[in-house]
Amino acid sequence: MIISTTETVPGYEITEVLGVARGNVIRAKHVGTDFVASLRNFVGGEITEYTKLMAEAREQATDRMLVHAEMLGADGVVGLRFSTAMVMVGSAEILAYGTAVKLRR
Repeated sequence: MIISTTETVPGYEITEVLGVARGNVIRAKHVGTDFVASLRNFVGGEITEYTKLMAEAREQATDRMLVHAEMLGADGVVGLRFSTAMVMVGSAEILAYGTAVKLRR
């Protein structure tokens, strides 16, 4: 499946718009990770534990969006976007969404 952050895919024509494809995940911090991150926060610099957590969450949300797009019968998703929101203290939702489309070369 082709994924694009743009509204078109070079070399392809969008023949049908199938609707919004979306996938989300809510991830929470782990006590052990939180402890190590708090130490890093004390000395400064990147908190790699949280960087990894958010990267994994984005991948999982993207995978779920692709499953939804396949259920819609899509060949691709254009206009891919991500949104993040805090659900409660210590947890965040990552939402991946875009327009599910049929493509033709």
